[in-house]
Amino acid sequence: MQRLRTSLQFHNPVKYRLQSLKPFSNKPVEPHFENVGSMASQLKSRSVLRLRGPDTVKFLQGLLTNDVRKFSDPIGEKTSNLATPNVPIASIPPLYSAILNPQGRFLYDMFVYRPPRADAKLNESGSGPGSDPNGDLELLLDVDGAVVHELLQTLKNEQGSKHDLKLINARHEVGETLKRWNVKYRLRSKVEIENVSDELSCWQRYGQNLAHENSSVGEPEAVSVGWATSVDCSAMSASKGNDVGWQWFKDPRLDCLGFRGIFPSHVIPPLVEADKEADERNYLLWRIEKGVAEGSTEMPKGEAIPLEYNLASLNAISFDKGCYVGQELIARTHHRGVIRKRLLPLKFHDNSGKEIEQKVSPGSEVIDPSSGKKAGIVTTALGCRGLGLLRLDEAFKGSGGLTIGGQEGVKVEAYQPKWWPPEWFQEQQQHGAGA
Repeated sequence: MQRLRTSLQFHNPVKYRLQSLKPFSNKPVEPHFENVGSMASQLKSRSVLRLRGPDTVKFLQGLLTNDVRKFSDPIGEKTSNLATPNVPIASIPPLYSAILNPQGRFLYDMFVYRPPRADAKLNESGSGPGSDPNGDLELLLDVDGAVVHELLQTLKNEQGSKHDLKLINARHEVGETLKRWNVKYRLRSKVEIENVSDELSCWQRYGQNLAHENSSVGEPEAVSVGWATSVDCSAMSASKGNDVGWQWFKDPRLDCLGFRGIFPSHVIPPLVEADKEADERNYLLWRIEKGVAEGSTEMPKGEAIPLEYNLASLNAISFDKGCYVGQELIARTHHRGVIRKRLLPLKFHDNSGKEIEQKVSPGSEVIDPSSGKKAGIVTTALGCRGLGLLRLDEAFKGSGGLTIGGQEGVKVEAYQPKWWPPEWFQEQQQHGAGA
């Protein structure tokens, strides 16, 4: 969290009001920004890597928790894009994924995009399709900027080993080979990897009128001018090409998070007005309220268990794609069906119910004073809000307010986000009743 703060320039964030939350209520309750429409933030905490080459998909398929084979398929009619200048009418929506260590612990998260090919857009003169000299598949990765150099070394194996590690389809052999050679996913495949963060930037659009339950509904501002989610009318009429398709996509994790995209660093993305470019801290608050962690700081690298951080329901994990590094633990935990701890959104206040800001830091213990037991730990804190990895039986048993360890005057309220599948809480109740 500290690393994130130092990397951002925080201006005055939008003012927001939190709804009254009933502590330990089974009913999903979610706070919200007051009188705030759509906002857009450049995510300066994120960086962009570009992978190019004939083996790009094959290489990532053996590393990522999600199935990336769709990026090598022909583009169909199903899209998730919003209308933006000079992009194909049809395109493949991005996906969210992660890289794990051989023990199944979280290392890095990323959004994977397939930018449109040059021959799918107009050329510079606007007189015809563009040209693609090499024709190689290209993918863009939206990654945590705090670990981008480490991730780049992981993919390129710059730290080096005299041994070549060929990715194989036996998870036991992968784990044992990594331990024995102490290498980081040696790249033998025909893939070029480069950091293009100076050229490209990550953006997020979010806010009340973007948080749709129905993913087929277009963004109001786009719909209002006749642009739907599947057909890019502006692309048909664009008169000049560019090297990157400027395109907003539904956030692949949750509809309520809004839209995400990668855009050239020297331009403001479409549908973003000057007065709507908000500080990145506002997006962090929006995401915290939804109970969603992002990056290797909020999900401790080498420690976090992906299913406890809800990555399965954030569409980051495919359970039928086959083997990848760390897959065995994920599959075993998933099929066992009981997750006793989960990441939850938190609110901090005093004994009178008044919000308390800047009193809680990541790493603080959450205690149930009625039993003296540790309920969990705060993973992210910003103002009076935070995220915490808590035992569900302690967080929602209703025996009294949680507190911060060593700060009995700081009360903690945990609540269930609206997007949570109902079976999560039902499974926890059944497990608690049988214990």
